[in-house]
This record gives sequence, C-alpha cells and structure tokens, in this order.
Amino acid sequence: MGKASRRRAQNKAAGIKPAKVQPAPYVARPFEGLPNQAQWVAMREIVPAASAPVTVEVDGTSHDITLATVLPMGWPAMKRDTGEIFVAVQSLTGSGDASRDLAEVVRAAIELEAGMPLEDAPRTTADSPRMQDFVKSDDLEVTVHDGFDFWVEGQDLDEAGRASMDRANESVSPTVRMKDVPSAYWCQIGQRTYVRWILEVDEDKATDALARLHAAGESGLGEGRLLGAFRAYGLLVPVWEVDASVEASAHDAEMKALAARFDKAVKNDAALTPQERRARNGVVSRQITLR
Repeated sequence: MGKASRRRAQNKAAGIKPAKVQPAPYVARPFEGLPNQAQWVAMREIVPAASAPVTVEVDGTSHDITLATVLPMGWPAMKRDTGEIFVAVQSLTGSGDASRDLAEVVRAAIELEAGMPLEDAPRTTADSPRMQDFVKSDDLEVTVHDGFDFWVEGQDLDEAGRASMDRANESVSPTVRMKDVPSAYWCQIGQRTYVRWILEVDEDKATDALARLHAAGESGLGEGRLLGAFRAYGLLVPVWEVDASVEASAHDAEMKALAARFDKAVKNDAALTPQERRARNGVVSRQITLR
C-alpha cells in the first residue's frame, strides 16, 4: 500500500473526511524559473526526437533522470532494467500547469520497479509539486536525435521490434539545433524548411523588437522571410521559411546576425513609430497560441 493509500485508510478509520481536491491552477509560463526555459518549451512543442539529462531531488533523495520528447506506446515514463529513468515531456496531461503534470510523472516514475513503464499519468492537483521544486541542475542540454533509437540504446531488438522502431523513425521530421543560437531550430516539413526561434524574453518586448526589425527591413533570415509567430507556454516563437536546397548549417551566420539585431532592438525602450506599430499589428495578426 502506498503512502497516499495508507493516509486515506487512516483518515477513514479516524472518521476524518477527505478535503475537497482543488484542481491545479492555470500557469501561462509553466517552465519559467527552470534552467534554459526555452529548451523545456522546445522539447515540449518543437523537437520531435530529443533527450536531456536532468538531476532532481524528490523527498530528500537525488535522482538522475533522462527527459525525452516521447516514449514508446505514448508512456509518460519508464524505468529500464538498469534502473535508468526516462520521462516524456510531451506526454498528454490534464491540468493547466505542465510543470505540475511533469513533476507528478517524475515522482511516479521514481517509484516504478525496474523494467516497468508508467502507463498512465497521475492526477495533478493544486497541491502537486512543480518541476521547479525538484530540478537541481543548472542547465538543460538538449540532444536532438534523428530517430527514437535512443529508447533502446544498448539493447537488442527482434525483427518485429526493429520494424516498429523503423516506422517510428520515419515519422520524425528532420530537425537541427542552430549552432550559435541554441534556442533556434531548423526543421524540414515535407518539401519546405523553416527556422523556429524560441524567444526567452517578455512576449510584449519580443513582439516590439520583431516589429522594429520588420519595419526596418531587417527581420529576414538571410533570404528567408518572416512568416509570423506563435505562442507556446508564454514564449513567442517567430518562424522563418528558408531555402530548402541548403543544409541547416548554411544559416548559422545569418541566424547569429539576426540574434544580434534582435538583442539590440529589445534594448530599445523608445515608443514605437507609426510604421513600427503597423508592423507590430501585422506580427500580432499572424500569431497563434499552441498552449
């Protein structure tokens, strides 16, 4: 019997009625305060196949776990025979706070027996901890993978397992993390290629800065044009379409130069000019919200 079950049994025996469970409150920026906030958003929304090591402390005990974008069968988490813990950042959740949802999965994953998956995510409430309460690492270093072979690294697959893995790998859109601007990701979707840049600054300031660049004709990524932006977990993510005939690394210098222009524009506190306000309206009109 788990701790929660024992507590409920003890309360029932003592005649104590359970308190009404409060749902987790909505949090617009659930990953704010975590190291490399933009990379948490990237793993949640941008990158199809990636992993990142992180150290957490739960109930006074430190654990090294591996975050993954997704896991086999859509499992929220799994513990290998070796005891290594994997937690899926993109697993389906039911509350308004992705950080609380993920923390509950981490806590449940630690309790798994070796070799077992977590098939269903625990319920999240207002009393649930957040990842900000658990994470002890001061960085989140994301490794982008070509496919999901990292799920079974060091393990042999039979013919059926290999065929299943190959099908999963075929669904992965080619994705590359930009060299000099690590919160920017190049990706190929069909025959077209894009760069999506997760801006870890206040959304209004980011929108103003993009408007200033667009009004000045400096919002392009080389020959690539700014298509618009979407919002993901409280962060603005502008999107450029770039030349599909060249490799991702060909855009590194252009991305670095764009980042320098953007940083300068963010520091500009002057009121927007009429032309910049019109450019801002255009950026805003092309925004969508993912979360």
